[in-house]
Amino acid sequence: MKQFKKQVLLVLFMAACLFALTACAAEAEKTNIDAAEAQMLEESAKTVLEGFAAVPDANLNAIIEQYRENDMEALASGLEGYLSVRNDLGAYVSTESGITVKGDEGYTITLNTVFEQRTCQFILTLDKRMENITSLSFIPSYSLGENMTKAALNTLMGMGTVFVVLIFISWLIGCFKYIGKYEDKRKHPHPPAPLKTKPSAPAMAPAAKENLVDDLELVAVITAAIAASSDTPADGLVVRSIRRAPGNKWKRA
Repeated sequence: MKQFKKQVLLVLFMAACLFALTACAAEAEKTNIDAAEAQMLEESAKTVLEGFAAVPDANLNAIIEQYRENDMEALASGLEGYLSVRNDLGAYVSTESGITVKGDEGYTITLNTVFEQRTCQFILTLDKRMENITSLSFIPSYSLGENMTKAALNTLMGMGTVFVVLIFISWLIGCFKYIGKYEDKRKHPHPPAPLKTKPSAPAMAPAAKENLVDDLELVAVITAAIAASSDTPADGLVVRSIRRAPGNKWKRA
């Protein structure tokens, strides 16, 4: 059992060694460049960096515009990046070390530089003929606390922007009813006033007329009463009409 473990550990160790050798070979092939040539390129990149670091901020903007006018967008973009981190870096101090890598599309020179406030990687790339700069970049080194602070600020800014947009959308939806009323008023500025009609008096039902002429019994009673009160025979009386007396006279009686 112990011998088996030793064999397994030996195989793992050999695999690790082979992996390390492969990586070293790939790196050697990748950086296959003459030492004198690499030193010359690194010195040139250092000169470019020192030249940019010596230019004041006000003049950097003018240089960026000149680069753009001459179709040198790589230099213009690189200087804009440097201008955005210049306050974080401070003044240029020195260059500690550098490495040059030759690739399929050209050369990449990386310088480890020191500024007043922090270190920074300056990366410059050239084409195969080493005639044109294809890109410039500045990568400052921030501490963990600074990275956490920036992440928190970015999170707060993003959340604040989202909430502001949501509040604006809610307010806009609430204004839709007023927009509809405004559109109606614009289409119909003067609506016709409703016609005022006088309320008509309720029609009074005509009083039903009593047909007293056909009431023979009532005629006979009234005729007898008149004949008795006037000592006149009933044959001499002729009742032509019977009318109801007003009720208030009967009440006063």
